[in-house]
Amino acid sequence: MIIADTIIVSDLHLGSEVSRASGALRMLKALSFNRLILLGDIFSDLNFRRLKKEHWRFLGYIRKLSNPKREIEVVWVEGNHDRGLSELMSHLVGVRVYQEYAWNYLGIDHLAIHGHQFDRFVSRNLLLSAFLASLHLGVQRISFGRQRMIGFMERFDSSWLRLSAKVAEGALTHARSRNVQRIFCGHTHEATSGERDGIEYYNAGSWTQDRATYIAIDSRGVQVRQFPVLNCESLAPEAREEPELEFDDLPAD
Repeated sequence: MIIADTIIVSDLHLGSEVSRASGALRMLKALSFNRLILLGDIFSDLNFRRLKKEHWRFLGYIRKLSNPKREIEVVWVEGNHDRGLSELMSHLVGVRVYQEYAWNYLGIDHLAIHGHQFDRFVSRNLLLSAFLASLHLGVQRISFGRQRMIGFMERFDSSWLRLSAKVAEGALTHARSRNVQRIFCGHTHEATSGERDGIEYYNAGSWTQDRATYIAIDSRGVQVRQFPVLNCESLAPEAREEPELEFDDLPAD
């Protein structure tokens, strides 16, 4: 079992047709860690009717991890798609929701923030951004040419709407103002890393594409890792490891 101090997962977009929730669940069950940070956009939108069985199972496992007996710190950092869910999440899975989260590990100050705060398109065009997100969900439900269209929309999101370089620039500036040495973001759906003036920037990527990624932090430093999500999702249902807590155990309200 792989051991890490902190695991960071971003942009699962539960409720989306392309959410890799089953792979994310298997990844978490394969790791040992002291802290789990859900770095925003865990949900696609506020419509829980879109959540599938595997999405509820992922949430059930998060609730299990947050049990104080496990002695694992579980942190939820709000993303732009998660707005309005803070109180619900605290009740549903027992996890406190933050706008940004800071911690110290081995004498190094770390900061986790989703990253949409540095995306001027999202911050200045809330209605248009919401419309494009709705359009994206609609495209995902189209069966004809579905994978090609979804791949195009993912690239369009990253290249034109989220502007990875500008998010990284804004994050590094914010890290300097907060006097932290490492800053972590999501939002762009592109796993990247960089350094400027002694400040390290990392993006956790997403779990909506074939290349599912997450971040692991231990005594050796920070690693952006890829998880073979397609291999585990291609298993027959009976061959998949089931979580000990089913989605039916979650509160109905």
